[in-house]
Amino acid sequence: MVGISSYGAYVPPTRLPIAAIGGGSAKEGGPEKAVAWNDEDAVTMAVAAAVNCLRGFERSQVDGVIFASTSHPFREKQAAALVARALDLPREIRSADHAGSLRAGTTALRSAVDAVVAGSARCVLVVASDCRMGAPGSGLERSFGDGAAAFLVSDTAPIATLDASFEVADEIVDLWRSDGDPFVHGWEDRFVVQQGYTPRVVEAVQGLFERTGSGSADFAKVALFAPDARSHAAVVRGLGLAAEQIQEPFFGRLGNAGVAFAPLQLAAALESARPGERILVAGYGDGADASAFTVSDHIAKLGERRGVSWHLARRRAVASYDRYLKARSLAVSEWQAGRDPGLSATIHFRERDDDLSFRGQKCGGCGAVQFPAQRICESCFAKDDFEGLRLSDRIGKVVTYTFDYFFPTPDPPTVVSIVEVEGARVHLQLVECPVEEVAIGQPVEFVFRRIHEAGGRPNYYWKGTPVPDAKQDPGAGSKP
Repeated sequence: MVGISSYGAYVPPTRLPIAAIGGGSAKEGGPEKAVAWNDEDAVTMAVAAAVNCLRGFERSQVDGVIFASTSHPFREKQAAALVARALDLPREIRSADHAGSLRAGTTALRSAVDAVVAGSARCVLVVASDCRMGAPGSGLERSFGDGAAAFLVSDTAPIATLDASFEVADEIVDLWRSDGDPFVHGWEDRFVVQQGYTPRVVEAVQGLFERTGSGSADFAKVALFAPDARSHAAVVRGLGLAAEQIQEPFFGRLGNAGVAFAPLQLAAALESARPGERILVAGYGDGADASAFTVSDHIAKLGERRGVSWHLARRRAVASYDRYLKARSLAVSEWQAGRDPGLSATIHFRERDDDLSFRGQKCGGCGAVQFPAQRICESCFAKDDFEGLRLSDRIGKVVTYTFDYFFPTPDPPTVVSIVEVEGARVHLQLVECPVEEVAIGQPVEFVFRRIHEAGGRPNYYWKGTPVPDAKQDPGAGSKP
């Protein structure tokens, strides 16, 4: 039996109140959406979701990775390979990107299942991540949200097996973004819903029912992609679904997360799923697809994940709409970003283990851990006697720090620190940590983020963030 062996999610903690869009005032508790901050994008969110998915699993067993997104920063550069490197996955791995449609996330999940069934892979990591932008003040800006979901697909102790799926391909100009456009464009809302979304999703779900001989009452949870809450409710009524069957779509809390939207709902449904229950998930984009999963007894052995509910509870509101525009580089500035060559490609290649995989080295003579890699041990002076050591899933502590008010950021100051991890001392920025809470000795974990945009392209590195309260962290104490 092939299916999902683990899942993980990532939702940026930053929330933009819907009422604040356009410069309005917002009250605490009103509708909001999750927004990636200035050092986050589809790639960094994908890595974060994947880290949560891989907790307790041996990464060397992963032999495939599929990245799904419509907002990958590069038009010609594979994101899956970058994600694999950041996660320190084996180099002998199959990697592929799925893009071009909001269905890319659910399509990637089905592709991974097909690969395992066919025997071309044993364990495939699927990550769906999107960070789309609607034009400032537009309806799309109000409905979009950012997030990522990750799944480990294998035939080893799956917690939910794929029973069947049904797909419909269709050509319709409803939502699109041409190369070079920063914003998603959409046609008239009623046309999109009446001619695109509603009939195609209903067709896909009913096709699944006919293929499997099942009906709406056979599913404990139904996760539906939808452009907005009203359209979602209309499809629920059209399919005759009961209120208790509906997986919350998180409108007013997360927003429509593009290719990650249906996968995030699937991950949320798995958080409370019980053995024997069936879950239906439907995606939309240039057609629609629907898939049926059955939850197995193995779900009780998986342990808690940093899932959707954990991330939604961990939130902070944006101080103002202007600050959000600045974080997304949408505010007019005196100086425009340069297009110089930036970081040397040779240096980037040579330092991939340091910058992307965050790999240190452990001396074979005295056991001292060092970062970055070098030929001579700083402790016993042994030469070329090291083994690699992944530091990204360790816990460090702040040794010293300073506040930098000159480094460009929408939330000055930038907190710059020296963090000790496994004995090595690393120069890092701290994020998601108010300045009044920074302290020497503070434990931190590591997150993959943008570090700068030299050369007109995103460049990535690791940053530190406070370790969540162990009582509130379902991933605490899990095997690295």
